[in-house]
Amino acid sequence: MGVFVQIAAHDVGRLSRLVAGCAGATAAAFGALHALDPGPAPALIPAGVALLLQVVPATGVRAGRLRAGAAVLLALAATGLGVAHLGSHPAAAVATALSGLALACLDLRVTRRSGGIAFRVADPLLLGAAIIALVTLVPRLFDAVASAGDGPESVLPAYLAGALLCLATGTILARPEAGPARVLDDSGPRAAVRRVAPALIAAPIVAALVSAFAQQSGVSRVTAAVSTGVILAALALLTLLGYLVRTLDDADQRQKHLAAELEERQDFAQTLLQSMNEAVMVLDANYRVIDVNRRWRELTGHDGLPAESPPLPPPGTGGDWLLPRADGTDVPVLATMAAIPDAAGATRGYVATYIDIAERKQAEVALTEHAAELERGNADLAAALAFKNDLTSMLTHDVAQPISSIASLAELLCADWADLPEDIRLELATKIDKNTRRLIKMMNDLQLLFRLDTGTVTARRVPVPLLEVVEAACGTAIGTGDIEIAIDEELSALADRGHLSVVVENLLKNALAHGAPPIHVRADRGGDGTVRLTVQDSGAGIPSALLPNLFGRFIHGSGLGLFIVRHLVEANGGTVRYEPAEPRGARLLVTLEAAPASA
Repeated sequence: MGVFVQIAAHDVGRLSRLVAGCAGATAAAFGALHALDPGPAPALIPAGVALLLQVVPATGVRAGRLRAGAAVLLALAATGLGVAHLGSHPAAAVATALSGLALACLDLRVTRRSGGIAFRVADPLLLGAAIIALVTLVPRLFDAVASAGDGPESVLPAYLAGALLCLATGTILARPEAGPARVLDDSGPRAAVRRVAPALIAAPIVAALVSAFAQQSGVSRVTAAVSTGVILAALALLTLLGYLVRTLDDADQRQKHLAAELEERQDFAQTLLQSMNEAVMVLDANYRVIDVNRRWRELTGHDGLPAESPPLPPPGTGGDWLLPRADGTDVPVLATMAAIPDAAGATRGYVATYIDIAERKQAEVALTEHAAELERGNADLAAALAFKNDLTSMLTHDVAQPISSIASLAELLCADWADLPEDIRLELATKIDKNTRRLIKMMNDLQLLFRLDTGTVTARRVPVPLLEVVEAACGTAIGTGDIEIAIDEELSALADRGHLSVVVENLLKNALAHGAPPIHVRADRGGDGTVRLTVQDSGAGIPSALLPNLFGRFIHGSGLGLFIVRHLVEANGGTVRYEPAEPRGARLLVTLEAAPASA
């Protein structure tokens, strides 16, 4: 829209200068036609040419200066020709001289010291010339009653008055951007000029009508009537100009006061914006950044306004946001975006506010980590509590049973020693020994369990013959039963001998206690440099409900055997797993690294 307004203003300026050039040519033509008439008519020729030069565009700076200088010289020549006829034709001479001076001073302006409005010198000169021309032209609208040689024609010929009016109009249109029309708007002191303009225009017309009435009524001679009209018009204009000057001065003072108040408010608003602890960014309706405060520059690391606005939340919303910094990093902020409406309710801009929440985010992360640590601690405490409960249960059932049996058998043996036969004594002593060994084995398992929990078990791996370890474990297994061994004598595993012995013993004990004979113990070499030791029973297998925790600390009725097996095998770099046997039974497979063949 602004572009169309500028184009329209440019076209109007060109049309105005074209009309001014035509007015100058017309005035020069009138002067040429009446060059031989008495009076200042020949002055119209240089005046019209000067007006033409004022509106003809120049092709360069030098040409423009030459054209302006020539126009001023011709205007001064017209002024001189007008002044030369002051004695014979005073009204015509004054009007012509004023027109010439106006052309010479067309671009001359006077500015008040207080910095107020700049006045163009040519405007009052043109107004004076126009008044004289109007005062002499209006009476011609009525029938002449003056005697020959005593009418208005003797004061100012009609052609000369018309030419001067045409010249004045063209001079005003030659500079439309600086003439009287520029103040006919509704802004500031120009409103006063707009209100007074009709009176300024009406004053010379009224004076002309008064002079015409005086002439037609015969009250005075034509010269006196014209002079009376000029004087009345001059007085009216002086009164109006005085009122206008006073009004403009008052308006200028009010404008200065309002400007100072506006500047004070702007300073206060800027100080308020810069002193806010929150980072603030002000944008226009097109999201271009207008201003930012000190805190925003500190938060983002920018020295001035950013080239483009950062990512923004939708207007009327807010929440956690990431504000990009100048170094490429992001700072977490609490962002809000609000629209700034104008008087009609339309959005004229936006204001974005950012609150640094980096410390709060760090506190949240620390709190989250602490909560996770507490949860892990609670899980460890729960595991420890479960371990304690399981251990208490095991001690209550598994440990208490052999102790109770030992105590009863020992009491019976001591009380009835003399009455008991020798074979009964031996049987009771054997049962006490068996329960004692069972209790010792249980205590050793508990000690190993505590060491495994604290991570103090280390493996010293050496080549260990599997057949030798299995045969030794079968010799110590309680209730050996039917055990079939199929292991090559040359097959060895890289493991800790003591650990491997405990593993095999616990596997055999588990198979004998929970499975059924025959028990098959096999070992073979894998293709990936490992050996696999398999212990398989012929029982009903392990129920599916027990499989998820098969190698846990405590399985009801199974003690610590498989838990110890898993940890000792893993300590030696191996694995242990379960699979059902066909057609029935349970199979436990231990995989260990094979010892080198040379060993």
